[in-house]
Amino acid sequence: MRPVLLRLAGFTLLPLLALVLPFLLLPIIARVVGAAGWSSITSGQAIGVFGATIILWSWNISGPVEIARAGAAPTRAALYSSSIRSRMVIAAVVLPLMTLVVALVAHDGYRLDAITMAWATVLTGFSPAWYGIGTGQPRILAVYDTLPRFFAAVISAPLIVVTGQVWTYGVVSVVATLAALAAFHKRFGEAGTWFPKSPRSVLREMIVPHAGTAGINLTGSAYASSPVPIATATVPSATATAGFASADAIYRLGLFSVVALGNTFQGWTLERDAADPRRRHLVALGTHAVLGIAGGLFLGFFGPWVSGVMFGDDKRADTLTCVYYGLSFFFLSASTPLIRNILIPARRQKSVLKWTGVSAVAGVLLMVVAGLTSNVPGVALGMAVSEAILFLGLLAPALRVLPGVARPSTVER
Repeated sequence: MRPVLLRLAGFTLLPLLALVLPFLLLPIIARVVGAAGWSSITSGQAIGVFGATIILWSWNISGPVEIARAGAAPTRAALYSSSIRSRMVIAAVVLPLMTLVVALVAHDGYRLDAITMAWATVLTGFSPAWYGIGTGQPRILAVYDTLPRFFAAVISAPLIVVTGQVWTYGVVSVVATLAALAAFHKRFGEAGTWFPKSPRSVLREMIVPHAGTAGINLTGSAYASSPVPIATATVPSATATAGFASADAIYRLGLFSVVALGNTFQGWTLERDAADPRRRHLVALGTHAVLGIAGGLFLGFFGPWVSGVMFGDDKRADTLTCVYYGLSFFFLSASTPLIRNILIPARRQKSVLKWTGVSAVAGVLLMVVAGLTSNVPGVALGMAVSEAILFLGLLAPALRVLPGVARPSTVER
């Protein structure tokens, strides 16, 4: 059990630190801008998350497994460089479209702030975190993911307080991220391979073959990133959407723990030399369920109070919205090991994609209807319904696969 505890320390604390540091700027931002600015900036952040998911494509799911199997450094360098080329092609389409969408959703006077926040977020799609996870090196996450975000947050905080210009964080974060990516590529990638000579060949060889796994990522991210942009675009009251944005911000902070825990258990449950793989999967399932319950209860009971303390009473979230976000947190945490540790390694992408699609359609429709009727908590309910459908739909196929996991040869890795 000791190796997994060491991984837990590395792959839980470092990603949490990397993502929490810029999040700590949000209370400062909330007090600099009004309700309209707050919902605009958090919308830009949410749209940036979706853009990052598109750019990342399938590397956060398949990348750790592929890089672990690659073995030799030259093979790993070639694999990482191919990921950069494919992501460059995708980013050439995503970045201008994302900028346009953010400009349309944001309120007047806050478009620059929202766009720069989106750019700061979308560049996480180029993060080499999956490489560090696959090679079992938490140091990579520390040096090339955590430190750039740390410096961006430390430099930006006083600038925002003194000048009141939120866009400064986006600019500093983009510069720090690009510098870290260049340094990582120089050390671990192939020289002169940033840009593909033939985007068409990259599309055919790297993007299309992984479309199934990427579709799972994109479909899930579509409804997960939608609540604040939908509420901002459809609900007339900026005050109501400001409280909703606060609840969403606290929810997203909690999700960092789910991601980090998922990173920890994905490699551990899929180790070839595991004496009892089935027991490891049960430990992962149980731990994610406990995290989901704890996080869900915290959001439901303390979300309104925490939002008022962090972002101000004028941006305080209502209780019902926080309860629905708590339900979303539970179901998302519980479904994470079903997808990452059981169904995807067992080549059941079609099942995951089907249920992700069903949950996304149902959730987004409910969110839009709720937004158009100015039912702000109903938007959060739409996301909770999405996560519940996904969990319940995947539970049965995962339980059918689980008995075979006791024989490692039955699951392709």
